[in-house]
Amino acid sequence: MKTKVLLSTASLALAVATFSAPAQAQIALGHLADYSGATSDVGTPYGQAVADTFAWINKNGGIGGKQVNLDSNDYGYQVPRAIALYKKWSGGDKVAAIMGWGTADTEALTGFVAQDKIPYVSASYAAALTDPEGVSGKAKPAPYNFFYGPSYSDAMRALVTWAAEDWKAKGKPGKPKFVHMGGNHPYPNAPKAAGEAIANELGFEVLPPIVFALTPGDYSAQCLSLKSSGANYAYLGNTAASNISVLKACKAAGVDVQFLGNVWGMDENAAKTAADAADGVVFPLRTAVTWGGNAPGMKTVMEISKMSDASGKAYRPVHYIAGVCSALYTKEALDWAVKNGGATGENVAKGFYQKKDWVPAGMEGVCNASTWTDKDHRGTLKVDLYRTKVSGATDGNLNDLMTKGTIKLEKVKTVELPRKPEWLGW
Repeated sequence: MKTKVLLSTASLALAVATFSAPAQAQIALGHLADYSGATSDVGTPYGQAVADTFAWINKNGGIGGKQVNLDSNDYGYQVPRAIALYKKWSGGDKVAAIMGWGTADTEALTGFVAQDKIPYVSASYAAALTDPEGVSGKAKPAPYNFFYGPSYSDAMRALVTWAAEDWKAKGKPGKPKFVHMGGNHPYPNAPKAAGEAIANELGFEVLPPIVFALTPGDYSAQCLSLKSSGANYAYLGNTAASNISVLKACKAAGVDVQFLGNVWGMDENAAKTAADAADGVVFPLRTAVTWGGNAPGMKTVMEISKMSDASGKAYRPVHYIAGVCSALYTKEALDWAVKNGGATGENVAKGFYQKKDWVPAGMEGVCNASTWTDKDHRGTLKVDLYRTKVSGATDGNLNDLMTKGTIKLEKVKTVELPRKPEWLGW
């Protein structure tokens, strides 16, 4: 579905940024975003960041002097819509790359993008997308799939590693109990087996998973199950909107558990909405800083943000900054392609392999260094873990709450995982 009318101001700004590209644009990109579906709570800031970044790139001369035509579409987190859009993008006016979104649609298109040689830079970090040659036997070959940040599986391995250390540090007796919680859907399930495997290795008792939907709802029953299970650590596999419902219901039920959020499972907006129920959630961050953080690259991020917020006053959550990084890695792969035979999908994919420990220009201290090779698409195995701290009422403006320190994201630990061959694609 072509984005025509969107409800939020941010989305309206996105539409303006998207469709103001000049008619003579020479580099076509597809952009799949969720502004209205089950993951729109985190899809909106990420999608806005992608649109803002390419609008900023165009404002600053484009790529190799060519303007980018970013075709942004809200597909409502519906796989059939994603497939229909892909048919358009892979047709006569073939795009040079696609900025993708969810796990179900990304995995459904993996074989097609490989066949059509179109780099697909997703916001799904499923480990199945990291094995370009399919040598692991755990996933089909994904030579044209890329993403910025640790995979869901590696992030979960880091969270469980931290949880094991946390249990020992607290001097608690016996085996800690771990449970996976989330929808019965490819996205929350993507790291489940990997996370449970390392939990077993590290001495946890792994409990049967607790299922709750990807949308907000009444999850009192799930919280009572969690309480009676005696779980000590619970991984929340959904996006923030439904996790907020769980956090609130579990606080009301008096559940005493350490929640571990996936990368889309917690952010500043979720902490504001969940209030004190979000206090203490530990989750991974893809970037080296949060909004307003002290890093040279934040100047670039602030300029990009002004593409849809001329005032410069909007607070951008962690997903926005990650979206900027993802778009700028793609931009530099396109840069290389333009200089080396043209912006074909095949050349753009090669562009991702040209640098090691790579941070996009102007993003120093913001994007974590990444390396992709034609044998391994795990861009990074470094996982930064943060904890939400909520110390008061969360009514009011998010910018004010963050400035006052009512809501904080505090760094807990950096886990550097080994690049184990057996973890490729899993």
